[in-house]
Amino acid sequence: MTARSRRTLAATAFLALVTLLLTACARHPLQQDSLSPAGPIARSEDTLFWWVFWIAVVVFVLVEGLLVVAVVRFRHRPGRPIPTQIHGNKRLELAWTIAPALLLAGISIPTIETIFSVARKPANALQITVTGHQWWWQVQYPTYGFTTANEIHIPAGKPVYVTLKAYDVIHSFWIPRLAGTQDLEPGRVNHITIEADAPGRFFGQCKEYCGISHANMRFRVFAQTQGDFMTWVRDQQQRAQPPPPATLAIMQAKGCGGCHTINGVQGFVGVLGPNLTHFGSRTTFAGGTFLNNTVNLRHWLDDPPGVKLGAYMPNLHLTPQQIDALIAYL
Repeated sequence: MTARSRRTLAATAFLALVTLLLTACARHPLQQDSLSPAGPIARSEDTLFWWVFWIAVVVFVLVEGLLVVAVVRFRHRPGRPIPTQIHGNKRLELAWTIAPALLLAGISIPTIETIFSVARKPANALQITVTGHQWWWQVQYPTYGFTTANEIHIPAGKPVYVTLKAYDVIHSFWIPRLAGTQDLEPGRVNHITIEADAPGRFFGQCKEYCGISHANMRFRVFAQTQGDFMTWVRDQQQRAQPPPPATLAIMQAKGCGGCHTINGVQGFVGVLGPNLTHFGSRTTFAGGTFLNNTVNLRHWLDDPPGVKLGAYMPNLHLTPQQIDALIAYL
């Protein structure tokens, strides 16, 4: 190998290493780290992953090692004739056919067991329904009779059986630290079980490309103690306070009730947009994209498509005074 070839190889290897390191960077890596399970469902999937991973590593090292040895030892040298072509060794051919078959059969046993285990509907599970929209999440609690959006509250240490539906296109429900991913398909009902070991906040997102604002279709899961969860439930079950007459007039003039529901406010029964009942109790809005604060709400109400690409909520051309009134109510 010439000096120039060695320099080229070294530069290529360095560039590949730098690229690998940069693509592995994350500001908050544990927020969506599927290799840091925080519940029994995710832990069973993680266990299966590591078993298969290390088996694959052994196979890779063995096969690639033999390949490298063969390339180096039997490489062509000046003066060496072309090797004589002979028929394959039947014993070797049988060995490298039977061995992988047995290996795959062995891997299939824990794989199938895990698949059936995580697909089984647990007894005494909390049942919720999540519907994916472009680009936000509707969350219904049929047991308690209320609906919220983009944030899921669950009791820690209890399985939650999630019924998944899609309103428009295929989406995918994914909370890396609590469970694997499950598609939501129009006209089809799927299910997934999630569970958190302890109280905490977990991040999720849509994992199936679903349109221009797919990256902005996020959500959060809040695992709480049983007491805190029931307190949250009781708060969500309350009807919303009606808006002041002047604010109500603005909302009616702009047609807000055609897209949004506010429990307890007559004429607000729309389902195209998120349910706004107790909107102020949520930490985020717009598909979990923005923190729920006055500054972000002002930008949103001023021009929704301008701050979230592809948002279906139109620019209502609200005046600053109207925006102030809406923020005060929300």
